[in-house]
Amino acid sequence: MERIAENAENIEVPESLRPEAVERRLEKSRRERLHRRRKKWRTVCSAAAACVCVLIGIASAQNGWFTGKNRGKLSIGIDTEYAAAQSSPGKIVSAKDYDEVYAYIKEERKAQEEQLNERAESVSKSTNESAVESASDLAGQPYAGQGEQPAANSGYSDTNVREAAVGEGDIVKTDGKNLYILEGQNVQIVSIEGEKMVQTASIRMDKEKTAYELYVEGNSLLIAYSVSGYADGAVLSDEAYVNSDTYNTEYREYTAIDIYDVSIPSAPKLLDTFSQSGSFYTMRVSDGYVYLLSNFYADIAAGREEIEAYIPKIRGENIESSKILLPQYKRGTQYTVLSAFAIAEPSGKTDSIAVFGSVGTCYVSRENIYICEGYYNAQEETVTQTCIRKIGYQDGVLEAKGQTKIDGTLNDSFSIDEYEGNLRLVTTVSPVGNSVAPLARSGETAAAESGFKESNSLYVLDENLEIIGEIHDLAREEQIYSARFIGKTGYFVTYRQTDPLFSVDLSDPSKPQIIGELKIPGFSEYLHPFGEGKLLGIGMDVDETGTVTNGVKLSMFDISDAADVKEVQKYVLEDMYSTDVAYNYKAALISEELNLIGFTAYGQRQTFYMFSYDNEKGFTMRFSRELLGYGEARGIYSDSRFYLVAGNTVEVYTLDTFDKIDDIVL
Repeated sequence: MERIAENAENIEVPESLRPEAVERRLEKSRRERLHRRRKKWRTVCSAAAACVCVLIGIASAQNGWFTGKNRGKLSIGIDTEYAAAQSSPGKIVSAKDYDEVYAYIKEERKAQEEQLNERAESVSKSTNESAVESASDLAGQPYAGQGEQPAANSGYSDTNVREAAVGEGDIVKTDGKNLYILEGQNVQIVSIEGEKMVQTASIRMDKEKTAYELYVEGNSLLIAYSVSGYADGAVLSDEAYVNSDTYNTEYREYTAIDIYDVSIPSAPKLLDTFSQSGSFYTMRVSDGYVYLLSNFYADIAAGREEIEAYIPKIRGENIESSKILLPQYKRGTQYTVLSAFAIAEPSGKTDSIAVFGSVGTCYVSRENIYICEGYYNAQEETVTQTCIRKIGYQDGVLEAKGQTKIDGTLNDSFSIDEYEGNLRLVTTVSPVGNSVAPLARSGETAAAESGFKESNSLYVLDENLEIIGEIHDLAREEQIYSARFIGKTGYFVTYRQTDPLFSVDLSDPSKPQIIGELKIPGFSEYLHPFGEGKLLGIGMDVDETGTVTNGVKLSMFDISDAADVKEVQKYVLEDMYSTDVAYNYKAALISEELNLIGFTAYGQRQTFYMFSYDNEKGFTMRFSRELLGYGEARGIYSDSRFYLVAGNTVEVYTLDTFDKIDDIVL
């Protein structure tokens, strides 16, 4: 034993695990993760990506952001005095100057260096543990958000959006006369007014730009994209970008929106470009204003004078310190950059805010933007948590309203919903690390239970983000797969072996009540209202053991009596193992008025399906089309025609019989 101990003490830390080497790999991994943001599939994170999550999680864990005693507490408004932040937990404060921001950066760098040294020391004591693995329980991992009914148009479909009356970008748009298609790095404009489709124009993006979404309003076409490069103007190729081992502190990324005049679709004219620091996250449009969100990573190795490395820019100018909202702890490394501008006057007045933290799930109601971030802190909390920031918006003006924290994490943006000034949420509460059962909440019977299990919670918060109603310990050992709030009733699906569809009465926000629980095999990953008293579910059919999937399942639930929900019809697509709508609600074409349910499913091949629904006959497959490859596809309609866009091909069919009329290769 003495010899073993002696040998262990003499083990040298491998060069690849020394702090500077780990730091280089972390930066490289972060770049790769950002550059591949459009990746569709849910995959297990690579070890390098996990390293990035460790740094994020370490920051959150050591920062002690929103300690448990401050849960659900809030102060309204912005205060430029840091002392006020210390005396008012939960209050959003702004920076006095860049020096204060840089102090946060230095504290972050110091903390990360200490963590890297600790990890390296732990490696020298055990060859079976790694620096990354030993901190994995602290990893803070943002999670992606997801949509609601498409906005009503006369004669043509729009993108399936999360919130009615709040527009969203997508890869295909139409104004009823033209199709606007994001195809690779090009935007194609196709006229659909005549008997035959005609490609009338093509907007070619520069090779260093990665385009994400389009938006059309009136005669304006908006193209959202990100650009990666260096301060000296150099731009890396995709391969060099991912494989570079050089830790370059001057690496930059920014997001931009090009605004084109398409009053003459065959001759689009670039009018203006709006830009801000960071990688593209999402955009929303409301009442003629664009709200653009991006993620900006500050360079923690930068010196005080290298302002561009740690202060976001808006239109090429550093954002004012008073617009930088600081976290509760005196450390930071990431921003959520949020800007607003008018489509009709993009060069006019704008408003911007930069919030320390990172975007996880973003939900935009008709009045507020909620930025939610998963929080994992095994040192201070026994369960996973979600930090919520509330920012009001109206006519392009942004207002920081407050922040809070709740137990559990959100599945997607459907797990959070604003109604009559209140915020309703459902979360899955998981233990952090080797946590034991949390202490009983006030008013609950204490239970000395060992081995705390996963469960689910429901919260109702008022406009000040104070908790006014809550339910806990729902569906133990299961997790939320989908949710939908419809008026004063909420529905959510949990899953382990069966598919419990819970219904919640929220008519009294202070006393939410579970009024129904339907258990059926399988699970629904997406829920969508489909006419009066009906709720559509799209997910997977699973056998009674919960271990074998039989295929993609469509379910129609009768919710006319929320206390007695029934699955009245179902349809199984055998040998299909996933759908686009499970992770991207924009991929669905759903119209109750036209009785259409369209989406892409995956098996041996990628196939686009179109269904109709009848109360007596159930689901009827009206159209299916196998697609080449596994790229994104969209189905839209205009007048009496259905358009299927996949890759560089557009096919048009009659909307009533789905007979093919025309096709075009872009």
